[in-house]
Amino acid sequence: MTSTVFLKRIADLYDEFKQHDARQADRLRRFRNIEAESAKLLAMLVRTQQSQRILEIGTSTGYSTLWLAEAAKTVSGHVQTLEINAFRSAQAKKYAEEFSLEAYIDFWVGDAADYLATSTEQYDLILLDAERGSYAGYWNDLKRLMSTKGGTLIIDNVISHPAEVKPLLDLIKNDELYMSTILPIGAGLCMVVTK
Repeated sequence: MTSTVFLKRIADLYDEFKQHDARQADRLRRFRNIEAESAKLLAMLVRTQQSQRILEIGTSTGYSTLWLAEAAKTVSGHVQTLEINAFRSAQAKKYAEEFSLEAYIDFWVGDAADYLATSTEQYDLILLDAERGSYAGYWNDLKRLMSTKGGTLIIDNVISHPAEVKPLLDLIKNDELYMSTILPIGAGLCMVVTK
């Protein structure tokens, strides 16, 4: 069960991150964390699917990572999170320690394409929330890494940035092994599962 202490602290952290982003003119200086409603849905998916192995592509400062890890803790799962920016990853790790969730998270720093190309793990839940221009190039590796036993891929920003995610969504739509739907939550989530 999610504690009221977690819910209060994560809400405060979300507000801090939003205030930071509002002060940044340069998009790349913003934390650009997932919306609160989307993070809650992810945590619910981890619980309902009993997701043991979770992959997050795009840690940023760890807002969604904390939600995923808190849910993973309840189902004895684990989160692997990827972030290209070492400073952001370090910030996220600090928050994980503050929330006493570091034991449920492995932080990896580097280009996600490198990790995806070499990983042999199968994941029950994958969250894709990184630089959208790279998404289509990840598709073949994402398919390989999605668990064949009910694996789910969640892609963020499909309503807020439709043109940028369209190449990946077209690949998914044209792949007869997968089905997807758009969820009008937060910036828009696309849920992808095998047929």
